[in-house]
Amino acid sequence: MVHIVKANVTQQVFEYLRENIENGTWPIGSKIPSENELTKILSVSRSSIRMAIQQCIALDVLESQHGRGTFVKHNDVSGIIGTVNTLNETDYDDICEVLEFRKIIEKESACMAAQHAAPEHIVALEACLQKMKDSIGNADAFVYQDMLFHKEICKAAGNHILEFSLCNVFDKTVHSHKQINDLFGYKDGIYYHTMLLKAIQEKNPKKAKHFMKEHLQQAIDTLRTG
Repeated sequence: MVHIVKANVTQQVFEYLRENIENGTWPIGSKIPSENELTKILSVSRSSIRMAIQQCIALDVLESQHGRGTFVKHNDVSGIIGTVNTLNETDYDDICEVLEFRKIIEKESACMAAQHAAPEHIVALEACLQKMKDSIGNADAFVYQDMLFHKEICKAAGNHILEFSLCNVFDKTVHSHKQINDLFGYKDGIYYHTMLLKAIQEKNPKKAKHFMKEHLQQAIDTLRTG
């Protein structure tokens, strides 16, 4: 049995943005169409447009300028999306189980981290996120920093059992996490980690829990569309 990962609406919007940036339709320094304009052009929800734009901003491809709009900052979007779109049945089941387990424990750890994170935890998370961005194109390094980011969230939550449990899961599922990176590329990781870091910096447990749940649930839902 083979599962084919299909692009969701946000992914399709992202592809539209990527194509127009890379082919020069929107050159560096130019202003892209507004969210309202893109909604009409693509006939999709504004929330999908906004998320795809925020993904590009998190990747430093686009830049939002208050009161002016969104502008192209860089035009190299290559290497940030997934290239593998099939899994055998065993791999599919393994990845789904890993993501489901992580969703159960990590949405609460993110909530607790937003409440208890000390300055040194914020610094560690910021460093992990920057290293993730620096590792785009290097899957092994990216996956390592991705897992380290999530471990730091558990550490910031202040619960040693949570931290131990997640570390144990990561140690035993490195292969599955590399497959996840192959499937989804780099953009979702950068986007959601950026949002999680911001929520923890703002000490907003509700927002941190929301983004962690959405981060992992979106991966599960995308897998199951095959």
